[in-house]
Amino acid sequence: MSMDWLKPAAVLGSVLYAVIGVVMLWASFIIIDKLTPYKLWEEIVEHKNIALGVVVAGMFIAIGQIVAAAIHG
Repeated sequence: MSMDWLKPAAVLGSVLYAVIGVVMLWASFIIIDKLTPYKLWEEIVEHKNIALGVVVAGMFIAIGQIVAAAIHG
């Protein structure tokens, strides 16, 4: 069993790609939030809009898959 995945370069690369993925995910949420006529976070948290929460969760899953596929290659 090889321990190549434990090398500092591999760990640093994985952490770097994870950070890039999370930043891209939140940036896309902010962009979509700006494009909608209301504040998504306020609608979900303050007004308890469950339907919008489900839509945003689906959006996060879809964008996360796209970012993961782009990073993986």
